[in-house]
Amino acid sequence: MTGWFSFLHGEATAGDVLALERVEAVLRAAGQAYDVVWSPGFRADGTHVEDVDPAAYTHLVFVCGPVHGPQVEELHQRFAHCVRIAVGVSVVDPASAAVTGFHQVLARDAPTAEPTTDLAARAPAPTAPPVVGVILTHGQREYGGRRRHAEVAEAVTGWLSGKDCARLELETRLDTHDWRLCATPAQLEAVLARLDLVVTDRLHGLVLALRSGVPALAVDPVAGGAKVTAQAHACGWPALVPAENPETGEPGTRKSGTRESGTRELERWWAWCLGDDGRQAARRIGAAFRAGGRADAADGLAEALGIR
Repeated sequence: MTGWFSFLHGEATAGDVLALERVEAVLRAAGQAYDVVWSPGFRADGTHVEDVDPAAYTHLVFVCGPVHGPQVEELHQRFAHCVRIAVGVSVVDPASAAVTGFHQVLARDAPTAEPTTDLAARAPAPTAPPVVGVILTHGQREYGGRRRHAEVAEAVTGWLSGKDCARLELETRLDTHDWRLCATPAQLEAVLARLDLVVTDRLHGLVLALRSGVPALAVDPVAGGAKVTAQAHACGWPALVPAENPETGEPGTRKSGTRESGTRELERWWAWCLGDDGRQAARRIGAAFRAGGRADAADGLAEALGIR
């Protein structure tokens, strides 16, 4: 089984992989054994074109995407003895060697055929992973030598890349000209309210998540703790990891600040935030915010202004 997800210079899209899963389901139901060839750039530990012996196969199936170009033509040459079938593909030029090299083309769209539903539409439904907003800062130079922002961002994003979750990079900065950024707080809060978790090293990443009733896994990027730690304490929010924990260090050591101990803390609070205790705690704090049940500095403003 091959596709554009098999080529070193191809790409694996969500639609391509879902289309593959649809075809896999069909083959499994028929009791047919198969192997999937992956690009080494996408799955380094998978089976790659260079690893397989073409003589070991009787059929080659090409799944999804457009059938065109030299990479597809090379498959015809490499697997010349196989019966070659393309399924769920787009035919751009029916006369091209990439197309005519197949013994059969089961197209999703072609110049002379009625289109069919893309394979991804009927792929097996997966279990949905949590949707996680990621709000990080690389600024705050006012903290000088206590800044650990780069180390924290590297450790947190490296750890997140191995988590089974849908990651959504967000920014609290508003912009009325950049379509990629929210223009109002309400727009950002509309996104936050739909998340399962926020991972952040920003004070407002923490506060706005809790305001929306969403758990926040907060990391203070300042050595010794600063405003993120202070705000977590003010909110009564326990899911806080200090800058010293996510920093890189020698794996396996017991000293504070190693990658191992940092990962342990991140994993512990990840599980808590996504569990019932974390979700309920975030909802309680959010409700208290909305009800005015938490003191803030503005409570003393009228007196400071001499207003009675």
